[in-house]
Amino acid sequence: MSFLTNLINGISLGSVYAIIALGYTMVYGIAKMLNFAHGDVIMVGAYISFCATQYWHMPAWVSVIVAMAVCTVLGIVIEKLAYKPLRNATSLAVLITAIGVSYLLQNLALLIWSSNTKNFVSIVNFGNLSLFGGKLIISDVAIVTVLCCVVIMLLLTWFTSKTKMGRAMRAVSEDKGAAQLMGVNVNQTISITFAIGSALAAVAGVLLCSTSPVLMPTTGAMPGIKAFTAAVFGGIGSIPGALLGGILLGIIETFGKSYISTELGDAIVFAILIVILLVKPTGLLGKKVNEKV
Repeated sequence: MSFLTNLINGISLGSVYAIIALGYTMVYGIAKMLNFAHGDVIMVGAYISFCATQYWHMPAWVSVIVAMAVCTVLGIVIEKLAYKPLRNATSLAVLITAIGVSYLLQNLALLIWSSNTKNFVSIVNFGNLSLFGGKLIISDVAIVTVLCCVVIMLLLTWFTSKTKMGRAMRAVSEDKGAAQLMGVNVNQTISITFAIGSALAAVAGVLLCSTSPVLMPTTGAMPGIKAFTAAVFGGIGSIPGALLGGILLGIIETFGKSYISTELGDAIVFAILIVILLVKPTGLLGKKVNEKV
């Protein structure tokens, strides 16, 4: 049963990575920017949910909505102030700005909430699921995490393919100039993309801290890097690729730590990523794009 337990834990962890990776892949696919501050938006969402339940005594589900609302506004502000002026700048300038925004959010969290570790209380408490006479126990957080990932994936797929704004996002992703000539508001579309990605980051932050109840200003740093790895793994710019990359990354990390080495778990993940990219540079579901020069 240990194999099934590790598999379920890996899928649960991978679902969190997938939700975070969706934010990365949407922003890159549409704005062609790598928002490395995305991991710290996860941390902000977790802190807002923590404050809403512990200090403001809100129900758990309300705290998630509040966290999503705050992170949505934060994502729009970050895009307007930090990334919009760099729309035509070099990739290096965008990267440096993203790192600066990341450190800014971490230090603001340090000033507001201090460096003391907070014990995050899980928002899920309906009880674990026991199978095979108690030999296999699936945590309630794992069930909710996987369900949330599937629902978010289905909703995003429907949104991008069936709605007017979703079609505008795909048009901007293909060619900003042509989309603008066809009447698409590019600035609004990119802002909405950041808003959706940041709202998903809040959900991921709450689920992540419900699984590992430790909250500090650097909570989102490593999960953010791993989720970016998952996005690249699956094919950055591809929504199904973010899901596939996140799930596979979670399973590889869990099995690596369980059967090989706890200390080398992260190294194994990145080593496998290197191998995959050597074989398929665009990721598992990524498409090769020919550029005219």
